[in-house]
Amino acid sequence: MATPNAPSRPGRALAFLALVLAALYATMALTGTWRPKLALDLEGGTTVQLKAVPVPGKNGEVNSQNMQNAMEIIRDRVNGAGVSEAEVTVQGADTILVSVPASLSQDTIRKIGQTALLYFRPVLAQGPGGVAQPASPQPSASPGAASPRPSATRQGRAVSRALLAAPNASPTGRPPQPASAPPIPPQAQYEGQVPPELMRQWNTIDCTDQEQRKPKTPTDPTKPVVLCSQDGTVKYALGPAIVEGTHLTGAEAGIPQQGAGAWQVNLTFDGEGTKKFAEATKKLRDQPSPQNEFAIVLDDQVVSAPYVQEAIPGGQAQITGNFTQKEAQDLANVLKYGALPLQFTTQEVNTVSPTLGGDQLKGGLIAMILGLALTVLYSLLYYRGLGVVAMVSLAVAAALTYAVVVLLGPAMGFALSLAGIAGLVIAIGITADSFIVFFERIRDEIREGRTLRVAIEYGWTRARRTILVADFVSFLAAAVLYLMATGGVKGFAFTLGLTTLVDVAVVFLFTKPLVTLLARYKFFAQGHPLSGLDPKRLGAKQRPAPTPGRRRPAAKPAAKEA
Repeated sequence: MATPNAPSRPGRALAFLALVLAALYATMALTGTWRPKLALDLEGGTTVQLKAVPVPGKNGEVNSQNMQNAMEIIRDRVNGAGVSEAEVTVQGADTILVSVPASLSQDTIRKIGQTALLYFRPVLAQGPGGVAQPASPQPSASPGAASPRPSATRQGRAVSRALLAAPNASPTGRPPQPASAPPIPPQAQYEGQVPPELMRQWNTIDCTDQEQRKPKTPTDPTKPVVLCSQDGTVKYALGPAIVEGTHLTGAEAGIPQQGAGAWQVNLTFDGEGTKKFAEATKKLRDQPSPQNEFAIVLDDQVVSAPYVQEAIPGGQAQITGNFTQKEAQDLANVLKYGALPLQFTTQEVNTVSPTLGGDQLKGGLIAMILGLALTVLYSLLYYRGLGVVAMVSLAVAAALTYAVVVLLGPAMGFALSLAGIAGLVIAIGITADSFIVFFERIRDEIREGRTLRVAIEYGWTRARRTILVADFVSFLAAAVLYLMATGGVKGFAFTLGLTTLVDVAVVFLFTKPLVTLLARYKFFAQGHPLSGLDPKRLGAKQRPAPTPGRRRPAAKPAAKEA
């Protein structure tokens, strides 16, 4: 094997690693973050179990595709509500489990289970939420009367929410897209009147009663219905849905471009939704109040009912009014994350205590310390002086891994779980394997009779390929496991892959440069018995001295011919 040509400069590698460690711990000091974020099994928290229910009248079958879509939207909604480190998984065929390492308020739990059916329905009549006396629908002379108001004028009523076209909206909208559900019949036969079958519901439903505020079973979006506002103060008679929430592609809270006025909610529809919404707003704009209103219905409750101020043909609309920032953001979240093809009911809400996880964490840390101690003891007994190098390298790897795990918490929301700690424990063996490969290559070269400095360069050339191949296989396995697995197994795969990368960095930037520096000292260079590099103990070959021989006389130059 040829002698390596590249000069070894261990000081540069060690200085670079020292700068990296200094930068990581300086970042921890500046941010005040000294401990990693803990997952639900270690810190405790709350789990919410949601059960899917098929929806009549639309393509709301409980299948794997709809469950996957629902899981993604629920995850977005939980994160949009400001709940960090939430884990949303599908369990079985019809259940979604939301796990959050923090205590949840009842309002947050309600919002998590609320992410289901979203429809835009025309308002046929509205009135106070209490029980109405049997009466035919007619304009009410008293504001406190409970009968519906299908023909009140817009001028005679103060409207707090308006629905109008967004400025500079394209008149054509997006190209039509295939509808994901059967078309909903038009509501023309219900315009200007309240169907008789609704009157029986209107006269019996008491929206002020919490038990009656929401139907026991999902309503059919193709039929008229009587529904309540979320707070139960208003009762609505609604026509069949014209636009489904699945056609809503965007909903954002914002303020007018001029920078003045209250907050508003900006809506964007897809091609199919643009067409349906344009037809509906064109009809509703000329209707008297409240029949010029659009009820936004989520989970069979009316979350908002803005009136239509103008026809909206471009697929972009604004809901304006006296919104506060929180009201606008809450309504935008409802619209943005409420377009699910399934109905969900909250089955269980459990609070997880960190006591059990704390006991398991203590056991995991004891196993880690015990494994580390046994590794160090074996290295000292077998490699002696080189064992000290292994011990210091493990300490550097631990410091680097800890800093990275701590900073990944605020940077990307990584939370350390019990499975992740298992990956860190296994990393001790992976890192120790790299040291053993390198040390054994050096000792093999010394057995061949080479000096320590030459043996280190030859041994490193042979060892680094083995180290890289082994770490690549380990990282590849961790990556595949991370992509294919769910739940706690992903945490194990993540920490395993992370510590594999740390192992490569430590071996290349610390272990090899440190051994190169130690070779300059007499204790290691001359193979002291306690150095672990004693040629006699290793059975090194004695290179034979060159055999002396007579030198050939130099050839005399040939005489030139005259």
